[in-house]
Amino acid sequence: MSEFVEKVRYYYQDCYFNCSEAIIRAANDHYGLQISDDDLKMFGSYGGGMFSGYICGVICAGVAVLGKMIIQENARREQSAVRPLFQKLTRRFKEEMGGISCPELKPKYFSKETACWTTVKLGAEILEKTIEEIRKEKNIG
Repeated sequence: MSEFVEKVRYYYQDCYFNCSEAIIRAANDHYGLQISDDDLKMFGSYGGGMFSGYICGVICAGVAVLGKMIIQENARREQSAVRPLFQKLTRRFKEEMGGISCPELKPKYFSKETACWTTVKLGAEILEKTIEEIRKEKNIG
């Protein structure tokens, strides 16, 4: 397990944060995103498919992490540069996980014992791999 995924595990299992909170908090620590503790609370709302069972909180948090890392000033103005990077993550997540919504993922990965840990772990690995590739392609820190 990589250092990043271990941090995700810590926040999800030991601290009892939800899927999106675990991803964003671990990314904040690991990648030095400089998001304040108070601002991190916003990402709690993505958990459990935005508490409605829709888009998985792991992919929502992953897109937020990428946004913090790659958007220079304004996503709309930078759309042609950033859109392919967001699409890379969401496409990979969908291909490797079999979907991006809780109803698609839960039958495959959810268990009563570990809840969504398998989804969170695999999603964290996908995010980490995507960030590594983007950093190499774009020559980003």
